[in-house]
Amino acid sequence: MTEGRERFLKAIAAQIPLERIEEIHLFQPSRQGGRETGVAVIAARLERSLPLEPAGQAGDAPPPADDSWLDTDAPVMKKDASEIAERARAHGPAPDRLTIFTAHYQLTLKGADRGKWEVDVSAEAEAPLATVDEVVRGVIRRAGDESAAERLTGDNLRAELSAG
Repeated sequence: MTEGRERFLKAIAAQIPLERIEEIHLFQPSRQGGRETGVAVIAARLERSLPLEPAGQAGDAPPPADDSWLDTDAPVMKKDASEIAERARAHGPAPDRLTIFTAHYQLTLKGADRGKWEVDVSAEAEAPLATVDEVVRGVIRRAGDESAAERLTGDNLRAELSAG
């Protein structure tokens, strides 16, 4: 692993916990005007700040409201959990959504600022993993570079960084 690549991956890992990263696409760095720049597209599991509880399972749920004042005999319809589960099986599971990040670095190779390192990692969207390939193709198209990006799974990334 090159020094620049290792530095870039470590900078990404400093901002996105490695255990969340599902895959990363690294593009060939380019050198122009005494600077090296690189780009990566990262797919990471969503960060949840609060644990999700199934409906009707919350421990602090308020008691049911007294609706005896209603003067209707119409039954109250409630969706049964098994009915919801059956509909989900019939329509297939919802795709897992991930946070899609882009990361950019710039390393100054020449001049008074030689050695200056800048990196930016920013969340761009939430989408299923299947859309990452579309994002990668878009980056390739905009860059005008037909060389494919290198794809690393989260496990490959963790192994590469632990070996470095």
